[in-house]
Amino acid sequence: MTQKMLRKNQKGFTLIELMIVVAIIGILAAIAIPNFRNYQMKAKTAEAKTNIGAIRTSQETYKAENDLFLACAVNGNAAGTTPAKVAWADNAGGTYTTIGYAPAGDIYYAYAVAVGADAAGNAAQEMAIDAMGDLDGDGVSAFFTMSSDGALVGTQSAAASATAWVITPSGDDF
Repeated sequence: MTQKMLRKNQKGFTLIELMIVVAIIGILAAIAIPNFRNYQMKAKTAEAKTNIGAIRTSQETYKAENDLFLACAVNGNAAGTTPAKVAWADNAGGTYTTIGYAPAGDIYYAYAVAVGADAAGNAAQEMAIDAMGDLDGDGVSAFFTMSSDGALVGTQSAAASATAWVITPSGDDF
């Protein structure tokens, strides 16, 4: 038998063809994985925005009935320091229950409401709702703050920690 006849009967892929396929799969994975992680982070971030909006609605309802906003202590995911979901427990003296707020399920963020006086000096007439969470466990926490007028601001801080997170109303917040 000649060399040509032996090659005709052999079936399969050459090493070069297999290496090309593996390289293509690697390139596609290198593109897809970071995009998927970004998509996951955006979905987790949507939780904070949704819950802040719901807390604001509850606070507005409470204010309509009681003529003031109610301060709510930090509640939620261990002050937002772990990248895992936790169950909501109104351990802040029942203040979230008082305003009629509870999230629909487990949460990634920690939430708090600070209240302050308005420009005329009337107590508890302005508020800032904050959410903090380290969603990927890298030590950089995302913060979202919504003021009484509904303005939502997001920032990140590497210095955030559960012990250092204290919300204080200031002129910038209102």
